Amino acid sequence: MKLLRSIGAASALLVWMTLAPAAVPQGPAPDFTLRTMDGRNLRLQEQRGRVVMINFWATWCGPCRQEMPHLAKLYDKYRGSGFELLAVNVDEEQPKAIGLAQKLGLKFPVLFDGDKKVSGLYDLKAMPSTVLIDRDGRVRFQHRGYREGYENTYDQQIRDLLKE
Repeated sequence: MKLLRSIGAASALLVWMTLAPAAVPQGPAPDFTLRTMDGRNLRLQEQRGRVVMINFWATWCGPCRQEMPHLAKLYDKYRGSGFELLAVNVDEEQPKAIGLAQKLGLKFPVLFDGDKKVSGLYDLKAMPSTVLIDRDGRVRFQHRGYREGYENTYDQQIRDLLKE
């Protein structure tokens, strides 16, 4: 019985660790350049002075699809206030990602990381994963996974970073 309780507790901890916001050292965000859905290159360093949310996602990820409409609302709400959202797709086949982005009517930049180099820079461990970067280019928050209600946490963190 003790073994079952230990296994249950360990399983619950593992789920919590995967879905809970991860502690991230407040260091510089790793710079990268990726191609966007419209064919241009976008460099993170060029976003300095803005609060940036990087959301790593994939077409095969159900929670990613669930989260996207919430991210679109946050983008619409804060884009005029110095906020940028970069949706980094990790699919190897770009046409699937382009199709889904168009279907969802995404207005924010969709970037492609099919070779997973940028995902590696950010130590991607769950899908989706979201990173918030302050105006000085420092990683301030990281979230692994998605559960309903995370968008409220994102909203508060974005507001706090925009006030700084």
